[in-house]
Amino acid sequence: MTKEILTKDNIVLGTTVSNKEEAIRFTGNILKENGYVEAAYIDKMLEREQVTSTYIGNHVAIPHGTEDAKKSVEATGISVVIVPDGVDFDGNTVNILIGIAGKGDEHLDILSKIALVCAEEDNIQKLIHAETKEDIIDILGGVN
Repeated sequence: MTKEILTKDNIVLGTTVSNKEEAIRFTGNILKENGYVEAAYIDKMLEREQVTSTYIGNHVAIPHGTEDAKKSVEATGISVVIVPDGVDFDGNTVNILIGIAGKGDEHLDILSKIALVCAEEDNIQKLIHAETKEDIIDILGGVN
């Protein structure tokens, strides 16, 4: 049986993080706690961020591990963290963090689906102001 990519357990609404590292650790920890990745993956997420920012514009960052982090991935999944007040990503304000862990090349498909959803300003506002985890799943439903 394969795990669902996005479940209510993978979503945190209305949280506050003080900086980019804390935001990435928080996002990665959800993936770890729900059995998608080993703890080592979180360090690889931070390593990836040092190589190139995972900020993709439109108040969205998609923290994910480096290429060699794949061995730490147990199952493909995403975590979604909504930070209404935002967190600074090198001068950019991020309100939506979408942590990604992918087996093989599965993350590429997820990335393209997320990019399509997040290209719409309307969807960004709906994600930031979502009142329930179901709202998030409805907006990002295409990734499952």
